[in-house]
Amino acid sequence: MKRLLTLLALVSISFTAMADEGMWLLPYIKKMNSKDMKKHGCKLSAEDIYSAEKSSLKDAIVVFGGGCTGEIVSPNGLLFTNHHCGYGAIQQLSSVEHDYLKDGFWAMNNSEELPAEGLKVKFVRHILDVTAEMVGNIPSTASQEEYENIAGANKKALIEALEEKYPGMDVTIPSFFGGNQFFAFIYEVYPDVRLVGTPPSSIGKFGGDTDNWMWPRHTGDFSIFRVYAGKDNRPAEYSEDNVPYKAEKWLDISLDGIEEGDFGMIMGFPGSTERYKTSYEIDYMLEVDNPQRIYIRGERQQILRQWMDSDQAIRIQYDSKYASSSNYWKNSIGMSRGIEKLNVRDKKAKQETEYQAWAEKNTLPEERYMDALRLIAESQSEAREESATLQYLSEAFLRSIELTQTMLGVDDFERFYKDYNADVDRAVAKRMFVIYRENNKRLPSIYEKIDTEFGGNSDAYVDWLYDNSQLTSLEKYNAIKELSKEERIEAFKNDPVYELTDAILALYREISPAVMVADAKFAEGHRLYIAGLMKMQPERAWASDANFTIRLTYGNVLPYSPRDGVVYKHYTTIEGVMDKEDPTNPVEFTVPERLKELYRTKDYGRYADNNGELPVAFLVNCDITGGNSGSPVMNAKGELIGLAFDGNWEAMSGDVAFEPELQRTIAVDIRYVLFVIEKYGNAKWLIDELTIK
Repeated sequence: MKRLLTLLALVSISFTAMADEGMWLLPYIKKMNSKDMKKHGCKLSAEDIYSAEKSSLKDAIVVFGGGCTGEIVSPNGLLFTNHHCGYGAIQQLSSVEHDYLKDGFWAMNNSEELPAEGLKVKFVRHILDVTAEMVGNIPSTASQEEYENIAGANKKALIEALEEKYPGMDVTIPSFFGGNQFFAFIYEVYPDVRLVGTPPSSIGKFGGDTDNWMWPRHTGDFSIFRVYAGKDNRPAEYSEDNVPYKAEKWLDISLDGIEEGDFGMIMGFPGSTERYKTSYEIDYMLEVDNPQRIYIRGERQQILRQWMDSDQAIRIQYDSKYASSSNYWKNSIGMSRGIEKLNVRDKKAKQETEYQAWAEKNTLPEERYMDALRLIAESQSEAREESATLQYLSEAFLRSIELTQTMLGVDDFERFYKDYNADVDRAVAKRMFVIYRENNKRLPSIYEKIDTEFGGNSDAYVDWLYDNSQLTSLEKYNAIKELSKEERIEAFKNDPVYELTDAILALYREISPAVMVADAKFAEGHRLYIAGLMKMQPERAWASDANFTIRLTYGNVLPYSPRDGVVYKHYTTIEGVMDKEDPTNPVEFTVPERLKELYRTKDYGRYADNNGELPVAFLVNCDITGGNSGSPVMNAKGELIGLAFDGNWEAMSGDVAFEPELQRTIAVDIRYVLFVIEKYGNAKWLIDELTIK
């Protein structure tokens, strides 16, 4: 094991870093990145960005909800994030009478701020390297099963010790570099978060699905929340007695704007990348995983869209669900396109050939580096059909047919039914049953019932299911809830949804063992391959894949050329918003009358640039992915200049292979954010709360 710890020590002090590629761990910024950052224009010290001993920029960056980033921008807990990150909370607070998605919302004082039920914000209080504690007692010759058993026991003991040391905190210990390195993250979780302001979707979601992942972009993708605390400034469940959180650190805001070549950095919580993915995994992604996801979600989204366009109440119920599904659906389309166009698979295969030659020449058989690629290849082939079936069961039934979720554990049935429409779900279910049979050899046993009792007509079965289930409405569910415990259990077991869900899960359980064996083989090969790559090139600065832990990425404001003869400049203005207005596509390209009036009168206040134009969005060549949504884009002084909200279509392969000439982060300019707050929303009291340089 000493060999592995020495290897990771070498990684942590590598000297060569690339400004654009890399989601860097904060404890290593001083050793790995600070000199390079200064070369690119950064004016901050490493301790200004991250310090284990004192307040730093890190303390203003938070986990927002379950999968986004936010930043504290005032001493009173005011928080900026993306509109699409706040979308679920905004939707929950909306109704036909108060449609905040369509109309927007602006509190005019603290008392008007709206509690967002279930929404939480997490502050990173401590980051600890616990690699030695996690794997220091694991023999280097251990099998994957031995490795996981020992590491699992170590992790359990370590979490218990840290929870005792940091009472009231959340402790997580994710792995890095495929299980070769570990950090403990200590979080303080604030459960009282309130909506302060949001533009209407015609600004916050301008461009909709058509513009998603595209440039040029003209979306005002922001929303505003506030963190509340108890009188002692510690986390507290919602109470009218709670007060705005007194921030230890918040971001100052710059109105200086951006110029091509300016330094830019982003701190946030990137969700998942697969930069160490092999050609074997890419084959599965292109041939099975992405095509299935694209097809299944596309079929469901088409049905949802038809219902949403026909009824305002249904639109409010399903807007957030549709947006969440559509985002990853389009991401999968772009990912496959980018990987094929940029020849990523062959580049990976070339690296694998070089690695195998190195491993066979320079390592010992007992070290098992030379077995890594074989293990990965076998993991991708041995349970290929089973893995594909599991994905179909999940996407087509457990994700798409919402009624199954009543049997899988709904925490809050009132909230579930608020955003549920049985007629919509019935229409989706009919389509899912048809496409599952058309595309799978292994069918859940419920198809036997369809064939014997309904003559093979799955539509007829679905109608019977929804007509006879007692779980299609809150009223019916409440009637069950009034029964005794024994009667309630019996009612659930006798409901036809139970029979359906049980059949799906039975096939899931039948197939899963083969997939688990393949997954274990992959985990071992993946761990050995990454460790071997770092041993093969010890001089290189290796960045771990994203895993929704706080990271820093930095680069410069830059344009790019998507294809021959075309160059995209590095910013857009409100002129483009007006040019994109399309009365034939009111869902995506509506421009509010108030915004048109401000444009006609050029009432931009201090938010116009030196040319008198109002900036909307800009590009920076930082390395981000899902989870970074809402992350602050900061200038060389650490001042807020924008909010990251997207990547560009031409570089959708970036989660697997970073393409420096093409990959760009799309950010909404902070000047457009403040303009919308003050001039459009008439909420200047929020501007007065900020520290504007």
